[in-house]
Amino acid sequence: MSDSKNGLLGLGSRGAAVLDVRTRLAALASDDLPELRGLLDAPVDDAVDNPHEVYDVALERAVRAFQQHKGLIVDGVVGVETFGAIDGARWTLGDRILVHTPGHLQRGEDVASLQERLNTLGFAAGRADGRFGPETERAVRGFQRAYGLPGDGSVGPETLRAFEDLRRSVSGGSSTVLRERERVRRAGHNLSGRTVVLDPGHGGSDSGAAAHGLVESDLVMDLARRIEGRLTAIGVAVVYTRTPHGSPSEEERAATANGAGADLLLSLHCDSHDAADASGVATFFFGRDRRTSWSAIGEHLADLVLREIVARTGLANCRSHGRSWALLQQTTMPAVRIEAGYLSHPEDAARLADPAFRDTIAEAVLVSLQRLYLGDDDTATTGVLQLGDLRAYLAAHS
Repeated sequence: MSDSKNGLLGLGSRGAAVLDVRTRLAALASDDLPELRGLLDAPVDDAVDNPHEVYDVALERAVRAFQQHKGLIVDGVVGVETFGAIDGARWTLGDRILVHTPGHLQRGEDVASLQERLNTLGFAAGRADGRFGPETERAVRGFQRAYGLPGDGSVGPETLRAFEDLRRSVSGGSSTVLRERERVRRAGHNLSGRTVVLDPGHGGSDSGAAAHGLVESDLVMDLARRIEGRLTAIGVAVVYTRTPHGSPSEEERAATANGAGADLLLSLHCDSHDAADASGVATFFFGRDRRTSWSAIGEHLADLVLREIVARTGLANCRSHGRSWALLQQTTMPAVRIEAGYLSHPEDAARLADPAFRDTIAEAVLVSLQRLYLGDDDTATTGVLQLGDLRAYLAAHS
């Protein structure tokens, strides 16, 4: 793989960019990632010129270890998202002055630490996504005013000293998590009247996985249409992140969802794997750190969706997982990604090819969304409720 055409670095890539990645990872090796240090200490191939500029197996393993630690897709390839995480990981809070610059957001672990502190103190900085955006700037200004500092929104020595003064006197969970839970609790039981964003994965020239005569981008768009039909039937507004032929970036998809003021986002995908026996359904939610960088409602919805699909279809349960993928991290509403079976698995693919089976998945998703808003009053048995039962069920719990 070469980095010259597609901006990716992987096994076999050569050049200064590979050396840069190796050097940055070596600088990040710490007690938090002992396996990373061991991998980068491994000898490189002395039989080639400039061996440190070769993307070898040892470097690939180090990249995989870093991706796993950061909740990224673990593929051993350094693309835009992985390189951004590697670059941002070098900063700790206090290393530089932080300021919101529209069009060129500062990113890094120092920004994530700042957001976590602000949220813990009750100043709403949004999710700890490591991006110094307008919401984080507003939270900084609020903190500065409360502490008697000039509210300029920049984080310099004075603001950092104020944080340090409060470090020992303030503790607790994330107010972001509490606000997210309270927002759903106060919203009431009914799903009707809400806005749900549907994000069919891939699109355009990016068709995603393809196997057994199925193409992921087409299949998930069809699944989205089936979910849309059920949602609109009960008064839910639906927004799409892409057209049938579009392929926006994850950041653009998140911006669409945020701009719509949506209540929830569902990202629809299918999986594929070289292992012939890989099969089943998995769900993903935003989760880096349960204390601060975590969507509690996203996790709950991911669990609901997973259980409903498994109960209704018999697909293997591949569990729900916290990840810091861009779409999950940058959306301001609870977001869940669904991997609805493996196109590479003959049985999964045969079932996904059946429109009736896709209807079953759509029904499972609809019921999951409604059960989310029932909260503590949810007494339904998983895999039982149908669209026609929802109105009567809601009337009994109103």
